[in-house]
Amino acid sequence: MKLNATSEMIPITWPEFAQPHPFAPADQLQGFKLLDEQLRAWLCQATGYAGISLQPNAGSQGEYAGLLVIRAYHAAKGQGHRNICLIPASAHGTNPASAQMVGMQVVVVACDDQGNVDMTDMQAKCEAHSANLAAVMITYPSTHGVFETQVKALCALVHQHGGRVYVDGANMNALVGVAAPGEFGGDVSHLNLHKTFCIPHGGGGPGVGPVCVVEDLVPYLPGHATAGVAVNGVGAVSAAPLGNAAVLPISWMYCRMMGAEGLQHATETAILSANYISSRLKGHYPTLYASAEGHVAHECILDVRPLKDATGVSAEDVAKRLMDYGFHAPTLSFPVPGTLMVEPTESETLAELDRFIEAMIAIRDEIRLIENGTWSQDNNPLKHAPHTAASVTADDWSHPYSRERAAFALPSLKQQKYWPTVGRVDNVYGDRNLFCSCLPVEDYKS
Repeated sequence: MKLNATSEMIPITWPEFAQPHPFAPADQLQGFKLLDEQLRAWLCQATGYAGISLQPNAGSQGEYAGLLVIRAYHAAKGQGHRNICLIPASAHGTNPASAQMVGMQVVVVACDDQGNVDMTDMQAKCEAHSANLAAVMITYPSTHGVFETQVKALCALVHQHGGRVYVDGANMNALVGVAAPGEFGGDVSHLNLHKTFCIPHGGGGPGVGPVCVVEDLVPYLPGHATAGVAVNGVGAVSAAPLGNAAVLPISWMYCRMMGAEGLQHATETAILSANYISSRLKGHYPTLYASAEGHVAHECILDVRPLKDATGVSAEDVAKRLMDYGFHAPTLSFPVPGTLMVEPTESETLAELDRFIEAMIAIRDEIRLIENGTWSQDNNPLKHAPHTAASVTADDWSHPYSRERAAFALPSLKQQKYWPTVGRVDNVYGDRNLFCSCLPVEDYKS
């Protein structure tokens, strides 16, 4: 996630933003009205779209709203029968879920060996479903962490068959100031404000997933009856006219303080950081997908699957061991099972990137000790990670590696050490044997 800077967060504590009721009279919400207008204008400028609604409360809800817009458009044109949504195999899981929620039928399009949409398969699916094609949902850069080189041709192909192009905005942090979906062929996008415009992740509080559209789709944007907006069959997608309005000052502050040059610099730094990690680690962990020149977009997928075949060490073992080195693991087994997807954003310093790289190299060196037989496949630091302070200081130590190796594998860890509070648990057993940790009702009698 991007940095949630203190200066961005402070305004949401001000009573002027924190206390107004969502349905207060319009003359009492003039500040929010101005903030809404300015933020929508800035987000449209950043994405190349003509209109935007801030109503959706999450990126997934933004997808839902965007597909409702496409359905409403087709219905208004007398083509409500169009219900086929083409989705690449590399897509986020929310894409097919959203398509089915609005009544579309999902048809999967294959990807090639480089992680791009297979254009031959895309053309075949477009031709096969031309009469009923409603939309295609793509992510750009793709979920595989690469820029689709034929994205313009893909958009033109779908338009040729009467469909609209939904560009998932999950990876806009690699585009702002560099490329705009509304200009290279996209018709609709949602934005994850937590991934690109600095609000905290929705899982930890209120989220916002604005939906942006091109000019001819503006009339179909979701609206709220109390706001006096003609909703054209889409209606409201959240309870309040401005959605989670109290969160919006964060993104307003981010855009205002960064300015156009700062936003572009953030994008370029995010891309540079991902390529730096990929390049530094290529001799230890191959990057699964890259361009013909060996470059990635804003994230790189590190392939550790060959290591499991040779040593029994899985991506999960690497993730657990990273805790001993003071890191929360990157995205595990998505979008490709058995891999680690690293997305540093622009928020990390070079020193922090180097610290992560050094940890990953040190872990690879540990795996080599399993490869050469120094450690067994079932008794090594990766299989027993993470190591708590209690386990390292206990009288009983039955491992072939030292306590120091378990806790202080790098000299820097003796200067700054995070101690995991819980050791390795059996995830599969826990998933299959749920139990309630609540106190029994009898304990509340008194």
